[in-house]
Amino acid sequence: MALLIVVVFILGYTLIALEHSLKIDKAAAALVTGVLCWLVLLFGIETMPAYAEIDRTAFPDLHKYIDKALFEHLGEISGILFFLMGAMTIVELVDQHDGFKVITDKITTKDRVRLLWVISWVAFILSALLDNLTTAIIMCALIKRIVKKQENVWLLGGFVVIAANAGGAWSPIGDVTTIMLWIGGQITTFHVIKVVIAPSVISLLVPLSIASYFLRGRIETPKLAEDEMKDKIVFSPWEQYAMFAIGGLGLLFVPVFKAVTHYPPFMGVLLSVGFIWFITEFLHRGKTEFVRHEFSVASMLHRIDMPSILFFLGILLAVGALDTSGHLHLLAATLDQTFGNIYIINGLIGALSAIVDNVPLVAAAMGMYEMAEFPTDSDFWTLLAYCAGTGGSMLIIGSAAGVASMGILKIEFFWYLRHVGWYALVGYLAGMIAFYLQEMYILN
Repeated sequence: MALLIVVVFILGYTLIALEHSLKIDKAAAALVTGVLCWLVLLFGIETMPAYAEIDRTAFPDLHKYIDKALFEHLGEISGILFFLMGAMTIVELVDQHDGFKVITDKITTKDRVRLLWVISWVAFILSALLDNLTTAIIMCALIKRIVKKQENVWLLGGFVVIAANAGGAWSPIGDVTTIMLWIGGQITTFHVIKVVIAPSVISLLVPLSIASYFLRGRIETPKLAEDEMKDKIVFSPWEQYAMFAIGGLGLLFVPVFKAVTHYPPFMGVLLSVGFIWFITEFLHRGKTEFVRHEFSVASMLHRIDMPSILFFLGILLAVGALDTSGHLHLLAATLDQTFGNIYIINGLIGALSAIVDNVPLVAAAMGMYEMAEFPTDSDFWTLLAYCAGTGGSMLIIGSAAGVASMGILKIEFFWYLRHVGWYALVGYLAGMIAFYLQEMYILN
């Protein structure tokens, strides 16, 4: 039973990777995998690595222990899903009101390499201010508006994943794992920025520099068909700027809300959605019934990609089951006993985060390594922030930004692996080398 849960996870992962070959939606595979992992855990808990650590006096009924663990994970997962739904709603609302024309009209280059650099560095900066998930949602919406050919859409989307994860790694609010380390006291704001920003820049700069030699060419911009042009509602420049500003402020408000209240990000994004709902109802109050209905927040809720959200739910449920079973903690302990070197351990944690969600891996590391051994702002924690934040870029489902991009742009798993994954790997290793050289010769 202890190995069966791992086998179920691997089989489910394979079905997700083969989505386009099998013509089975990845959301279906993810949901089945997530629930089956918890069923295996339910009937085989006594064989799991975590069984020996269960307090049988507090949980004489093991079903209650599993129920408690399930609802704890479900609480965390729900927060991510509600955040995703809220952010996607705001982005869709801005997009439908042509708010992104404020940016897209200024991106006039047709050169593929130049556009790749512009999109990537915008994503890098935005992810530090917002977070990598929100940034991926925004940038994918922009890409769909300015690029026509599918290969170029996927390529830009892939580099958005690399850039968003790199930008989120050095900011205390840019990535979930960095937030965990920040709140846990393992890192402090100014130190993580000072130490991790250079490796993060290198992890994006190196792939972009290599891509500049291989990806030269021109891009085509999408054009609306004539019948679509006739049916399209045209908003005034004032309305476009207003919606762009309202949506942008709504998203920027989320990290501020979190820093002040210490509530999870989904609370801030839901508050933003509520206020934006009021504002849009007010702006359209004098327009036709069609406009009031089609361009309301209620209408945007029908437009967001629910299969992608269900896919996210299934994946996180499966990872939660592996965490509860103790396999992830066993993995972290095995790495420590086998290698012992912080660069090898963190490097492997980053690589594994491309397969298994980085949150439970970082949580396992935080629980395994005492602050007495590695105090606040030690190299171990700052390197972990970099590796866990950027390592997930190597696979499209290795990070929240990747999952969101996969859902919005419909990027195929193996296409990303062949065309983008190796760029992410090279950048990841280059950033680790930069971190080592920085610690050896510059900061010490």
